[in-house]
Amino acid sequence: MLRPLGMAVAALLWMAPAIAQTAFTPRDETPEEFTAGTGRDETFYACTACHGFKLVAQQGMTRAQWDDSINLMIKRHNMPPLGEKDRAVVLGYLEAAYPPRTPAARGGWQNPFAK
Repeated sequence: MLRPLGMAVAALLWMAPAIAQTAFTPRDETPEEFTAGTGRDETFYACTACHGFKLVAQQGMTRAQWDDSINLMIKRHNMPPLGEKDRAVVLGYLEAAYPPRTPAARGGWQNPFAK
């Protein structure tokens, strides 16, 4: 009697990750959820080709740091290079919408990509 019950429990535990994955539905992001500004839509769609935009919105960097971050993604992650005009629009938006934040007192969060 216990053996079939044990096998049923084991089967349920084995299938649980698959059941959980099929039940999860990610929420889509839209540009309107993020800081309004010139270049928001262009930046949103350039970035979300590879990752969620919330990752971008959490950063906070200078224009030079954003530029370095784009260069890193082009070199290491095969991001298609942006044209000169598009890159200027994206950098302008990122610089204005997500500037550097002051780290919290006791050594708060530090961006690992910032130089």
